[in-house]
Amino acid sequence: MTALYSDERCFWHSGGNYALTAPVGGLVQPLAAGGLPENPETKRRLRNLIEVTGLARELTILSAPEASEEALRRVHPAEYLQEFKQLSDAGGGELGERTPFGAGGYEIATLSAGLVVQAVEDVLRGRHENAYALSRPPGHHCLPDRPMGFCLLANIAVAIREAQAAGLARRVAVIDWDVHHGNGTEAIFAEDANVLTVSIHQDGNYPWATGGFETDAVANLNIPLPPGSGHASYLHAMERIVLPQVRAFAPEIIIIACGYDASGVDPLARMLAGSDTFGAMTRMVRELAEELCDGRLVMAHEGGYSEVHVPFCGHAVLAEMARSEVAAPDPLALRIAAHQPDAQMQAHIAARIDAMAEALG
Repeated sequence: MTALYSDERCFWHSGGNYALTAPVGGLVQPLAAGGLPENPETKRRLRNLIEVTGLARELTILSAPEASEEALRRVHPAEYLQEFKQLSDAGGGELGERTPFGAGGYEIATLSAGLVVQAVEDVLRGRHENAYALSRPPGHHCLPDRPMGFCLLANIAVAIREAQAAGLARRVAVIDWDVHHGNGTEAIFAEDANVLTVSIHQDGNYPWATGGFETDAVANLNIPLPPGSGHASYLHAMERIVLPQVRAFAPEIIIIACGYDASGVDPLARMLAGSDTFGAMTRMVRELAEELCDGRLVMAHEGGYSEVHVPFCGHAVLAEMARSEVAAPDPLALRIAAHQPDAQMQAHIAARIDAMAEALG
């Protein structure tokens, strides 16, 4: 059965010094946005949507404890964790690029990481076939000693290192389809041949100077797609590059950095994916996990900033994970379908993807 790991406390993460009203923290719930594009409503509305459609009844819904300091220190230096905790206790602030947080931000971030840690552990122990961690704040941009892009702790990396330390898995594949390059996950595992990191992202979006295609990395693959790439381009990239590379790597578990900001209506990107795109990619990786590693698959929620569209994209993913027939008709599907790239543009993008596939051999 599919498990969903979620906790209301994660939705209370705030931008701290970016917030428009005070006080924020403790038992004072932040306003929806708190001054940041990364806000709780995209996640809370996903949780609400699965309740309303009835999909929640087909899932095992759980919470999890905060990630332990020992688990965090497998990725993050003690000095960084100490600085983060002290600033959090003092009311919040900002430690890196676009990463403000309020009072209690440290504890919420460790809870977000804990949801991913527990999801990975439980799937590896066979307690669930697959799992989705509705984690917030996200994690794929966070470097060991520096937060970036709304990411304060490297959630997926912490979960992988904890699983490896417990002897639950050695070889792990991470597929990141957030529209922004997963630079943090890449950096953490850059020299680790046992962790394959694959990032499909909008070329030149964020971070601006990372994410280029290379063929000589230890176990990392970047697939930068041009702005305007839509449904067909994403599926072509999956079929021509992602699935073959992960199949050749033969992981014991597949983890997805599941961002929805490639959506055709996302305010922070210029891609044209729809909820059907995310559903189709999920079907691909679920079937690949069944082929390679007894179905062991974990989704960790990352970006996605359209409060209206993210819930429908997430619903499509969860329904595919659970093999459910419960549907949530996407109110933006026709609008996004009408703006897909024309045949000439699709052919251009497909040729670019094919060239990358051929360079990989």
